[in-house]
Order: sequence, then structure tokens, then C-alpha cells
Amino acid sequence: MKEAKQYRGYIGTYTKGDSEGIYSFILDAEEGIIKNVSVAATLDNPTYLTVTDSNKQLYAVAKEGDEGGVAAYSIGDNGELSKLNSTAEAGSPPCHVSVNTDYGVLSANYHKGTIDFYELNPDGSIQPAASIAKHEGSGPDPRQEKAHSHYAGFTPDGKYVVAVELGIDQVITYKLQGNQLIKVSQLDTRPGSGPRHLAFHPNKEYAYVMTEFSSEVLVLKYNQEDGSFTQQQAASTLPAEFTENNQGSAIHLSSDGKFVYAGNRGHNSIAVFSVDPQTFELTFIEHVSTEGDWPRDFILDPSEKFVVASNQESSNLVLYSRDSETGKLTLLQSDITVPDPVCVKFLNY
Repeated sequence: MKEAKQYRGYIGTYTKGDSEGIYSFILDAEEGIIKNVSVAATLDNPTYLTVTDSNKQLYAVAKEGDEGGVAAYSIGDNGELSKLNSTAEAGSPPCHVSVNTDYGVLSANYHKGTIDFYELNPDGSIQPAASIAKHEGSGPDPRQEKAHSHYAGFTPDGKYVVAVELGIDQVITYKLQGNQLIKVSQLDTRPGSGPRHLAFHPNKEYAYVMTEFSSEVLVLKYNQEDGSFTQQQAASTLPAEFTENNQGSAIHLSSDGKFVYAGNRGHNSIAVFSVDPQTFELTFIEHVSTEGDWPRDFILDPSEKFVVASNQESSNLVLYSRDSETGKLTLLQSDITVPDPVCVKFLNY
């Protein structure tokens, strides 16, 4: 990756208050500041976004009246967004979207308990859902009255699709047979843990799952032959003395695979862990305050010298510098106003 002086990012938001939709911003790596926050696209509740590796398209979950689905945008040379099309069905919109342009787009729908697979047209516009996998069941937590799909993504080898099921405490693996999702494996996590998001290690042999209810990072071994997972460790993201409400949020790894970062909503922090190079298990390093309320997401910038976090309830972004040797974060800026921010993504550089 070549070093750039400025990196463009996008923010997905809730539009229940002052937000107008998708926002863009510039991270000035030389000055160490975020600037030029502006509306990039007007859209209802684009809470989660994803960008193609080529930087040609952006996909966002979207609400359109009483329907929900995914909206497709082309990304211009200056980062401007132009809507290509959208696909919507009756009911609530998804909460997560991911893309692999070799295959298509995946969405996870919390309210419906479904994973949807969409094929793409040559221009990047999105076709109606080709396959919908619906999950059934419940869990012991009052919020697990039914299935609540929270994440869907392709495995790094492209062989499988992984769904993380908060409502029924499962990590479910599918294969694409033609354009249909076919279940091949499931991992049952501890009842009531509420698995939420997943991130793969760059070695493609391990994955890390953030749980929402038990506030843990689960270390999973991935079997590339059959798509199955086995759990190896559960590491708490909270201090032992913290007993107030907390809900785990996002999880990300550094590209060298040495550090895992996990978000805590309630404790309002990012937990930093080191990764053992032999076992790939985690050792806690530090908690860093998110300088706001309810950190829904965060991301490492393309240079990985910075981390940007989004506080949903206090409507601010926070910028940290990151030490690549220790993994530790240092606060740089916390007064960046963005209404009801949820998801943060950068273009690829």
C-alpha cells in the first residue's frame, strides 16, 4: 500500500434525528485531523456500508418507506456518490452488508433473521435477492426471542459464506451452489452470549467473533476444507469490576495480524488485545475511552497509523493515532460532529 497524505472515509448513520444519510470525510494523515465532513448521499437509515476493493462501488443498507434493502452507488474520482439502484422488500432493512465482486453482495437482517445474497450487474448495480436463508430458534436472553442475524460475509478463500446469529447463539456456514445459499456447518456459542460480528485473521485460518451480550471475543479456528469453526478461547472485553450494562459492538484486526480491537457500548471503550503468533489466542493490553457514548463502530485507516471510532448516542467521531509496535491508541481528536453515526469505512489505498 502506498502512503497517501489524505484518506477519504464514509459514515453510515441513523436518520431518526438530524442525519441526512451517508456522510463523507477526509483524514489528513499529515496533520492528524479529520476534516471536510459533508453529506455524500441522502438516504434513510444507511446504518452499514461497504466499499468494493476497486473503490468503484459503495453498498449501503437502506430504508425505503415500509421496505428495506440495499442501495448501490458508484464512487466518482473525487469520492462523490451516484446512486445506481436499490433493491427493497417489505419489512425492516438489514443491519449489515458486505461485498465480494467475484460473487456478489450479502446482507444480514436483524429483524427478519435472514441472510440475503444478491448478484451484481456489470456496472455494479444490484439484482433482486437470488437466495434468502432464514434462521429459526431463540436463546435464553430476553433479547433472543427469535433469530437476529447480525453479520454475513465471505470467507477469505471465497469458498463459503459466514453468518453470525445473535438471536440463536450460532455461527453458521453456507456455500453458494449456483446462486443459492446451502447450509454446511454451524458452531454453537455459549447460550446467551449473543455473537454479533466476525473478523478473519490475515492468515485465513482463524477468525474472531465479538459477542454483544457477554462482551467477549471468541477465538475460532477455521477449517478451510469444510467451512466449519471450532472455538479455542473466549476473552472478556471488560474490566472485572465493571458491572453496568454493556453491549459489544465492532471488531477489527490490524493487517499484520498482531492486534485485535473490540468495541464496548456502555463501558464506552475500545479493548486492545495482542495475538499470540503461535496459538492466535488473545492477551489484553488496554482499554481506551471513546470520548463519547455508545461506540457503534470503529476502523483502522488504510495506513493503520490511525483509528476512527463513531459514538452513536453522542454524535461524534473520535480520532486516535495507533502505535504499530504496541497496538496502543492515543487520542488526537474527539470533537468531530456527525449525527447518529454507526458505521465507518475508508476507500482502499
